[in-house]
Formats: sequence, structure tokens, C-alpha cells
Amino acid sequence: MDWLRQLPIGQYVADPRPNGGWLQRLDPRLKLAWTLAFLLTPILAGPFWRLALVGLLLLITLASGLPLRLWRRSLPGLMGLALAVGLLGALLPASAAPPGSLQRPPTELRLSPGPAGSPAPSRAGLPWEVVHWGPLKLGSTSLGPLVITRKSATLGLNSGTLLFTVIHSANLLLLTTPPEEVAWSLGWFLQPLSRLGLPMERLGFTLLLSLRFLPLVQEELQNLLRALATRAINLRSLGWQGGLGVVLAVGERLLANVLLRAEQGADALMARGGQWLPPALVRQALPVRLLPTLLGSAGLLLFLVLRGTVGQL
Repeated sequence: MDWLRQLPIGQYVADPRPNGGWLQRLDPRLKLAWTLAFLLTPILAGPFWRLALVGLLLLITLASGLPLRLWRRSLPGLMGLALAVGLLGALLPASAAPPGSLQRPPTELRLSPGPAGSPAPSRAGLPWEVVHWGPLKLGSTSLGPLVITRKSATLGLNSGTLLFTVIHSANLLLLTTPPEEVAWSLGWFLQPLSRLGLPMERLGFTLLLSLRFLPLVQEELQNLLRALATRAINLRSLGWQGGLGVVLAVGERLLANVLLRAEQGADALMARGGQWLPPALVRQALPVRLLPTLLGSAGLLLFLVLRGTVGQL
């Protein structure tokens, strides 16, 4: 039952090698900028750009030099979840409005001119239905038809790729960057807002505490799952009401333990005088490689140029 310990989702893992991987030695501000690019560029983008983002993330993961144990379990699970969400979005109807009947003959519209004297085509354009299967007769009942239209296929593709891009890009950032570096980078980008009187350093310290709190939540969940496994509780034998009661009890206990950990952290902070430190003072700057940082900056500029030119495809 220690499978949660083998899924370092949202947790920094130090590289045991002396020099470390190139992704961990990039400037944290550049990694944060790349993550924001992965999060924002799918907006109003076409399906080919979204698929390209998924392929680029997979390529970065394979070439990053991260140990295989860090992503061999989480990455296939995330891909399976994204595929399930995409298939669900494609199978569900994209709109509740029934298709309207044609008011004009389909031969009236011609997308491309034909040779002189050739008759008009009987049907122009791409078919609206990508998949049409059924209905299937099972005795007196019928199942189907299963219809995947171009709109529902686009919805499923957008949903699956967006889920994978958002989760995996943020996970790569947190895996290869210490929380102090993430908070400092975000504060560096938001530093101009401090001229307006906004407490950016205090917000950075709050973000640092939040990132430090994630492993505690995972540890509490792991302890509760281990307690269930030790007591050999079989949810099937309890029925749906008993199983639901056990799940609710575990959720209630998890919330209570998390709130207790938060209260203990607040008490520890107040015992030290309630003083907070800006992330710039608590960060431990890692050595930054110049060549990967320059290449990453050039790649980010090229990435943004491609988004503006071919991102609608």
C-alpha cells in the first residue's frame, strides 16, 4: 500500500547525480515561463497544436534525464485518464439541439470549382458524422446508434489533451524545481505589482507554505489507506451503503488530519514570533547551466512564434 510514495506528484525530487539533469539546472524563471506557455497557449488553439503540445511534453520527459522511477507509473496513468476523458467527451453528444433539415439542396454549394461542363457534385464538403454505429438489436431492445460527430470528436480531443498538458507540465515543474525556487520565480515575475502596494513577498511566502504542505496531505492519505489495508476491509461485502459510509468516514478523517497539520504549522510559525521570510532569503540557488538556459530561451521564443502562426491548425 505504499504506491502513493512511488508517485511523486507535485513534489521536488533531488537528483542524486553530481551534475544533475539539464532540466533541473535550467533557470527556474525559464521553467516557469515554459509552464505558463503550456498552460496558456492551448486557449483557442486548433487540434494539431494541442496534439503537438502533448508530443512535446513527452519528448521533454524522455530527454530530461529524470530517473525512470519518477514517471513510469504516473505518466501511463495520466495518459490513461486523458484518453478516458477524451473518449467520454467524444461519445457524449456535443449539443442537445437536434440536427435541422436541409433547407437548400446540397448540390447548390460547391467548395471548389470543377472543370467546365462537369455536373455539380451530389454532396460537397466533409461528412458531419465521423463514426456512426448501430442501432444494435438485442431482442426487444435496441442499443444505439453510437454517433461521433466532428464537433464531439473535437470536444473529446480538446478535453483529453488539455487535461494531460495542464497536469503534466505543472508536474514537471514541481518535480525538477524546489518549492523555494518556484515561489521566488513567481515573485520575480510579479515584482512590478509591489509598486502598487500589493504584498508580493508575503504572497510568495504563502505559496511556499502551500507547496511544502502538499507532501503532508499525501502522507495522511497514505496512512489512511494503509490503515484500511491492515484491517482488511472489503467494500464489496459491506454493500453500497456500508462502502459509502467507509469512504465518507475516511474522507472526514483525512480532512480532520489535514486541518490538524495546518493548525500545528500555524502554531509553530507563531511560536517563532509569527515572522515570515521572503522566498529570496530562504531559497538555495542551484547552479544554472548557461547553454541549456540560452537554448531554452530561444526555444520559448520560437514556440510563441509558432503559436501565433500555425496555432490555429
